Amino acid sequence: MTPVTRQEVLGLYRKIFRIAKKWQSASGQIEETIKEKEYIKNEAKTLFRKNKNVTDPKLIKQCLEECEARIEIGLHYNIPYPRPIHLPPMGLAHKQGRTLRHQEKLRKISKPIYLKSHDEVS
Repeated sequence: MTPVTRQEVLGLYRKIFRIAKKWQSASGQIEETIKEKEYIKNEAKTLFRKNKNVTDPKLIKQCLEECEARIEIGLHYNIPYPRPIHLPPMGLAHKQGRTLRHQEKLRKISKPIYLKSHDEVS
């Protein structure tokens, strides 16, 4: 990891903890605010520790982009949890064959970047 990349990663880590410190839940309830603050801290610790041995520059860049996306979405919607997406069910495809593989490929491609790490950790 280059020094610049290391600084970016540590900067994001600090940014997340600053956000958690100032976080207020949408409902304004103290219990919910505390719960959401803990979620933000635990999620950051888990994902950063999981990816601490990543050395591939492309993968590091992808993780940084995902982190930025999750921060922006969380701040915009005032929800610390990843926003679910709606993907239509694969009811039209046969249980085997090209159509099923094609639909599975489309579902994988259409998944937003901020949900990739959430599925791995959850």
